[in-house]
Amino acid sequence: MCQAFSCIIDHGGKVTWKFGIDSHSELARIGGYKDRQLGEFAKIEITPRNRDYINPDVWDYRVDESPAPDWCGIHEKEKCLRVHKQWLKKLDKVIVRKKIVHPFQITPSEITDRHIALLKKWASVGASVGDSVWASVRASVGASVGDSVWASVGDSVWASVRDSVRASVWASVRAYTGSFFKIAQWQYIKHPKGKYPYQPLVQLWNKGLVPSFDGKTWRLHGGEKAKILFSIPADELKTWKAKRSS
Repeated sequence: MCQAFSCIIDHGGKVTWKFGIDSHSELARIGGYKDRQLGEFAKIEITPRNRDYINPDVWDYRVDESPAPDWCGIHEKEKCLRVHKQWLKKLDKVIVRKKIVHPFQITPSEITDRHIALLKKWASVGASVGDSVWASVRASVGASVGDSVWASVGDSVWASVRDSVRASVWASVRAYTGSFFKIAQWQYIKHPKGKYPYQPLVQLWNKGLVPSFDGKTWRLHGGEKAKILFSIPADELKTWKAKRSS
C-alpha cells in the first residue's frame, strides 16, 4: 500500500509528485509513464517512522520496490528529499499539530445550559460527519495522512470509549479527528467558509463530554467510565431553549 509522502523519479532525475496523491500508479499516469515498464522510474516513499503525521519523529526514505533500479542512488535520494520538504510545507498549512485530548481522562463539570446548547448544535449537523470528514480529508491530504491521524486519535481515544459506549460515539470520534485539519470547505455540509462545522462536538470533547445517540435519545458521557451524565429525547432537544444565558 502506498504511503505519504510518495513520489516517482526517473533515471533523468525528474521527480513527479502531487500533494494529496499517494498512489505511485496515479503519479506514473500524471508523469506520462507506463507503470508496467520495469526500471523506467523508481517508486519512492518518505514516511514518519512512528507513523504519526501530527507529531512525526524521523522521516525514513525508501525505494518501494525490490530490487531497486541500479541507477537509483544517493543523487536521486537527495532530489526526492528536497521535494519532500516542499510537500511538508504544504502539509503544515493543512494539518493542525495539537495535543490529542482524552475526554474520559477529564473530570467533567456539572452539565449546564451551555453544554446542552452545544449538544443541540451537534445534533443538528452530526448526521453528515462520517462521509463529510472522510471525503474532505482524503481529497485534501490523501488517504495515508488521514488514516494516520485517525489511528493516532483512535489508538488513544477510541479504544477507551469502545467498551463503554461502543459504536454510538463513532460520529463524535470522527468529528474530533476532523479538527486536526484546516480545510476551507467541508464536503456534504453547508457552513461558513473556513469554519469547522463540527466545532460544537470539539468544544464538548475538550470539556470531557462525549455525545452518543441511539436513534431516540441523546446522551452526554463523561468521566473515567464514560458514565451517562445527561440524557434527553431527540424531539425534546430540538425544541430545547436555555433557561438563562450561560
